[in-house]
Amino acid sequence: MSNDKRDVSRYTTAARINHWITATSLILLALSGLSLFHPGLFFLTNLFGGGQSTRAIHPWIGLVLAVSFLLLFVRFVSLNFWKPEDTVWMKNLGKVINNHEEGLPELGKYNAGQKLVFWGQSILILVLFVSGLVLWDVYFYDATTIEQKRIAMVAHSVCAIAAILIWIVHMYAVIWVKGTLRAMTRGTVTRGWGFRHHRKWFRQEVGKP
Repeated sequence: MSNDKRDVSRYTTAARINHWITATSLILLALSGLSLFHPGLFFLTNLFGGGQSTRAIHPWIGLVLAVSFLLLFVRFVSLNFWKPEDTVWMKNLGKVINNHEEGLPELGKYNAGQKLVFWGQSILILVLFVSGLVLWDVYFYDATTIEQKRIAMVAHSVCAIAAILIWIVHMYAVIWVKGTLRAMTRGTVTRGWGFRHHRKWFRQEVGKP
């Protein structure tokens, strides 16, 4: 619990640091990757010191993302398994969007949308990591064929676009549901927020000694 009795602890300092390293890495990868993806976006390489340095830095940031997200995955995977109430929540998504959550099942720490983001990014980052290794010619040029590199390039590009779109949806949801962002900045949420959006989790938290 927080020192403020009106707040409920949601994330530890370690979890928040882990999250922000992952988020920062993903943003840097998106910017550097897009700069190399299309000539019209090449100007973004200026953020990384030019084209050559961008190409050199991009895979190393990818390694940081892979390690950071792996830690995040281990930390939260047990809370993201699908449950019957998640199916009901998805069927009533229209009510949720319009802030009418009355009558819906009580939820644990994450709702169905958050779980879809978690598993979607988990799969996409895994594919991005593997395909990125295939494309990392400085170290793995002789390990794969040209045909494999072409397939890896397509997979890498498609998954990168999908990961960016999921990130945009994730950010929109954070902004839409007021009080959510503070969970990753302060580590706490208000009791009202917890009771309204994640009531099962809230009951567990306030019931701790």
